[in-house]
Amino acid sequence: MKIHKEILETFPGLSVAEGNVGPLSIQEKIPSLEALRDEVIRSVREQFTLERVKDEPIFRAYRDFFWRVGVDPTKTRPASEALVRRILAGKMLPTINTAVGAYNLASIRTGIPIAAFDADTLAGDLAMRFAEEGEEFLGIGMAAPVLLHKNQVVLEDGNAIVAVYPYRDSDATKITLATKVVHIVACGVPGVESGKVQAAYELAAEYLQRYAPGIL
Repeated sequence: MKIHKEILETFPGLSVAEGNVGPLSIQEKIPSLEALRDEVIRSVREQFTLERVKDEPIFRAYRDFFWRVGVDPTKTRPASEALVRRILAGKMLPTINTAVGAYNLASIRTGIPIAAFDADTLAGDLAMRFAEEGEEFLGIGMAAPVLLHKNQVVLEDGNAIVAVYPYRDSDATKITLATKVVHIVACGVPGVESGKVQAAYELAAEYLQRYAPGIL
């Protein structure tokens, strides 16, 4: 990924880990992934409390980044923290398909937000830059595009913005049952070691290959 100079100057220490995972055969659900989900839920409930989760160092790093890019993390949670909070609040985790379930569990286990794209929908290699004032972005679950601000960080594929970093992916590149290759981006921020970001990518790739295996 090309990271623009202005990003690195503003956010020293920011790192990503990315790559394609596939071929995959994505299903709605499978028992083995549901068993892993139950294991992860138990682990989260043993490790965190709803009152103190925001003070965990890794989640604090993402909250600090959110404030700097104009996103209120008390209203829009970092993706990994949001998933942990759902568990602690007794809510169900999203069950979109086995691929989304797999990398969400990797995100929960590592605390690292993970972006994912249908690789066949990307126009080219990804680049990270600051948004232009007034650029439009339609994320997954949005009813209408939002207008971005200059301090927001985005990922683009040479044709369009595919994510507002590190918390919302584009609807046009989302993972579906028809997806064969997933492009994973483990999203780091200042204060999070690059080794942890790389480990999150590797765990997400492992889970995808284990719970959505394709036929070579």
